[in-house]
Amino acid sequence: METRPLFQALHALAEDNAAFFGRSGTEAGRRLAAAFGAIREHARRLEPALGHFARLYHRFDLDEATPGNGYRSLVHTACCCLAHVVHKSRYVAAHRRSLFFRGGHNAAELEAYGAALAQLRALLCLAQRLLTHNRPGCLFAHDDDEEEEEKDEEGGRGSAGLSALVLREYSTMHNGCFYGRCLGFQFAPSIRPFLQTIAIGLVSFGENYKRDDTGLGVAAGSLLSSGKLALDPELRGAEFERLTRQLDVHFWKRFWSLTESQLLAAVAAAAAAPVRVCWALTVPPEPLELPLAADPSLTVTVPPPVAHSGPGPLRLRLLSAELRQGQDSAALSALAEGAEGRRGAGGGPAGGRWGGRRPGPPSPALLVHFHGGGFVAQTSRSHEPYLRAWARELGAPVLSVDYALAPEAPFPRALEECFYAYCWALRHCHLLGSTAQRVCLAGDSAGGNLCLTVSLRAAAFGIQRPDGIVAAYPVTMVQAAASPSRLLALLDPLLPLGVLCKCLSAYAGTDEDGDEDGDGTPAPEKLGPGRLLLRDLRRGAAAWLGALRPRRPPEPGRKSVSEAAQEPPAARRKSRVGQEAAGGRGDGGDKDKGDEDGGGFEYPDDFQPLRTTRPPANFALASAAVVKNPYMSPLLAPDAMLRGLPPVHLVACALDPMLDDSVMLARRLRALGRPVTLQVVPDLPHGFLSLAPLCPETRRAAALCTRLIRDVLRPPAPRRDSLAPRRTSLLPAPRRDSLAPRRDGLAPPTHGGGRGGSRRGSPQPGEGRQGDGATHGGGAVVTHSDGAAATHGGGDAPMHGCRDAVTHGSGAAATHGGGDAPMHSSGDAVTHGSGAAATHGGGDAPMHSSGDAVTHGSGAAATHSGGDAPMHSSGDAVTHGSGAAATHGTSNAATHGCGDALPHGGPGVPVPHGGAAGRGAGAQPPPCCGGPQVGGEGGSSRPGGGCARRPSGPAGREVGS
Repeated sequence: METRPLFQALHALAEDNAAFFGRSGTEAGRRLAAAFGAIREHARRLEPALGHFARLYHRFDLDEATPGNGYRSLVHTACCCLAHVVHKSRYVAAHRRSLFFRGGHNAAELEAYGAALAQLRALLCLAQRLLTHNRPGCLFAHDDDEEEEEKDEEGGRGSAGLSALVLREYSTMHNGCFYGRCLGFQFAPSIRPFLQTIAIGLVSFGENYKRDDTGLGVAAGSLLSSGKLALDPELRGAEFERLTRQLDVHFWKRFWSLTESQLLAAVAAAAAAPVRVCWALTVPPEPLELPLAADPSLTVTVPPPVAHSGPGPLRLRLLSAELRQGQDSAALSALAEGAEGRRGAGGGPAGGRWGGRRPGPPSPALLVHFHGGGFVAQTSRSHEPYLRAWARELGAPVLSVDYALAPEAPFPRALEECFYAYCWALRHCHLLGSTAQRVCLAGDSAGGNLCLTVSLRAAAFGIQRPDGIVAAYPVTMVQAAASPSRLLALLDPLLPLGVLCKCLSAYAGTDEDGDEDGDGTPAPEKLGPGRLLLRDLRRGAAAWLGALRPRRPPEPGRKSVSEAAQEPPAARRKSRVGQEAAGGRGDGGDKDKGDEDGGGFEYPDDFQPLRTTRPPANFALASAAVVKNPYMSPLLAPDAMLRGLPPVHLVACALDPMLDDSVMLARRLRALGRPVTLQVVPDLPHGFLSLAPLCPETRRAAALCTRLIRDVLRPPAPRRDSLAPRRTSLLPAPRRDSLAPRRDGLAPPTHGGGRGGSRRGSPQPGEGRQGDGATHGGGAVVTHSDGAAATHGGGDAPMHGCRDAVTHGSGAAATHGGGDAPMHSSGDAVTHGSGAAATHGGGDAPMHSSGDAVTHGSGAAATHSGGDAPMHSSGDAVTHGSGAAATHGTSNAATHGCGDALPHGGPGVPVPHGGAAGRGAGAQPPPCCGGPQVGGEGGSSRPGGGCARRPSGPAGREVGS
């Protein structure tokens, strides 16, 4: 990426504008001069940093054809910000003397972009720390190598390593500038207005959010406050920063679930593609018996989900563009849920409601979908618009799973329900309108994670694996681990780091307290019985281990266990937050200024990023063993487990904080030799599938996902026999029209052009008559008498039934007229001896399918004139003796039924014939079946011999597919 012209333009504009407004005596002029001065300084520091990363970031790509990783994204984001500053600076330079120039407004915008450059500069410093700390080629920080954990006595949480350092630094950094005037500057211009609408709605909803409110009051208050937030970007940014740091996961669950309200869901369904079937199903929790993939005679029992809350019904949604067999059954009708479950153009699965239309045949394909939502929010109803589009465009049933959500049902409940749904779909595919010959798993965000883990579990159970996975922007590392792309969460409007940490902690079950407002008050009613028991067991185990641990004298400024236990929960939390802000050790007396302000990270050149005025956020770094479970974080799975995955197709966003999750998983699979593809779409945010109707960029990205799913569901092309490799030098590629020869009554398929070598009267060398058997002796010519079905008409193709043998002895010449294309199916044997010359005229396309063998004897010459198409079906064998000349003129057609053989002198291998198939009325059987001999001197065909002898000479080569 060439950034030199960008920096040159920025330096010139900033210097010119700073000099101009430096002479101004107004408040707006002074603000503009200061803003341009700060921008010039940040640009001067950013230029070498961006150049440094630009020389290195290609090392972290999957391959040259797939550029994409967090370092690239950081450089691209910084360049986008600089480009916006250049554009704004040019506008100011062009209009600064105008009477209508709004100095205050332009000063506020430049100040916002100056603050954004300062924070991006800080992110590049953190990225440089990751670059030097991480293992070569790795994008995630591995803190296990130098982990220094300190467990607090309350919950056993730890903070250590570079990831903890980045979290502490992030907790004190100001990011409101990215949610005000600079909101979405890094994304496509067509999607920015929608992102601004989401931000305004989020802040309005947050200002009026109350846990016990029914929702109507929140909606009314949000509408009233949205106006001031639209007019005041600074207020919007400050409130957005507050919400992302302080409100709990239940707020985000409520906000993201607004798309499932009756009004919004009805509007989305009306705008979506119509489908015949859209039913919600309830599946009872019953054990399933599935055959093993390795030995279908054996079965394995799949139990229903039981984690945390015991067995319970599973909720699914079935979508299909057309009614198919099984979908109108009484068994499926019993699973549908009331009127809502029967929503669709056809009414419902009950009989008699389809207007007399007969269901179509079952589809060979089936798509199983797991929705996103951070493991904590949404259902299949929120994702219904693009699911309807998939059902129509793919022509296959779509089964979406409404799995249990955290924090009420943390890991592994969602995994258990999704795996059970996949097994149920395989077991009852006939009810879904599919034969499940091709099954694809698809999901976005959290659903992409579940696609991967369900496949891992299917491999562990030994049952049928899906034929492929299509995961859009999946999370593969369910930890608050630092990576270059996750640094972009500081400015992402849809996935801020605070929200990401809360969702991942909720799914991992490490957010135990259920603290609602950050006051430390536990809320047991927010936890299920299983989670309450798990929390009590953890705390009891931590207390027991603490009693066995050797005691050490308390450090200065650090309370002992007994003193901390006597404090209220709120005081304990504030003490912990203060220690983390001071460096995580509680000994802040010896810290330098950078440690006091930023949690222990030192910046070069006396630079300090902007700090928030709010209390530091508490982003817990989960250290429990569960976060390293490969069924939670597929990126941490051992190689043996990853080798069990089917082909994986990943679609990531270049500006998504989850980009590195996809890149690292793709690199691991590629290193293991597993089939994997990675598509990186530019300029789009996380969750673009739900935004597909909004702009052309999201529609193209959604179409990419559809194409990948279609490729998985498409049946594979038939494989050719590996024992008969294709000989492209002797067998040119066939023409398509030769695959469908036309028939005329009892006549064989014809090909070629003209009628050469066929006339009434006595047999002549090289000619054929209807009704004659075809007999070739050593040195003989081709003779066809009346009644034989060996006629080559215009465009005819000589066809040989299965197990026929065509052999050309030494010196033999097989000539086919113009337009003919000899075709041999599987098992054909065509032998050419040493020195044989296989000559095909212009337009010839000899085709040999798998297992064909073409053999020419010594000196044989197989000559095909332009356009001829001799066709041999499976197992054919045509034998020409030594010196024989097999000549087929244009318009000739030699047709032999299944099992026919034409033996021609010389020693050979017996090939039985199946009778007179393909011969016309009055035809005599060929010589090997007792018919009369017709041949020239030297012929060695014997009546009733039933064998064709291969000529002497070097062994021929096999030519196959």
